Amino acid sequence: MTRADELVAAAREAALSAYAPYSGFRVGAAVLAEDGTVFTGANVENASYPVSSCAEATAVAHAASQGMRRIIATAVACIDADSIEGAYPCGRCRQILSEFDTEDVYVTTATGEVRTHTLDELLPHGFKL
Repeated sequence: MTRADELVAAAREAALSAYAPYSGFRVGAAVLAEDGTVFTGANVENASYPVSSCAEATAVAHAASQGMRRIIATAVACIDADSIEGAYPCGRCRQILSEFDTEDVYVTTATGEVRTHTLDELLPHGFKL
């Protein structure tokens, strides 16, 4: 099993724990920290949508709260997406991944299709200080 396969499987598993009573759109994410540790997260919705948390942001917060400062790769699994086009990280999450120098992003849906991108492809000219 490749690194991508392991991360995608972890992201799919995380999606099962999503709290998505409003959209019914369950998303899981798995991030691979520089030390090899995998951290997961799921989307957590709120009746006030702006305070919801995306799966990617949750996974990164989990990793950062454990002292991780670099994320090598991220998998995002939208297990309720009709198509892979609706499964990509939002702009906010792309910027969050950029903050931790993420290189590769794997995107998948329930159908099993996986697309691999560099973060630079998904977020050209990301904001950096």
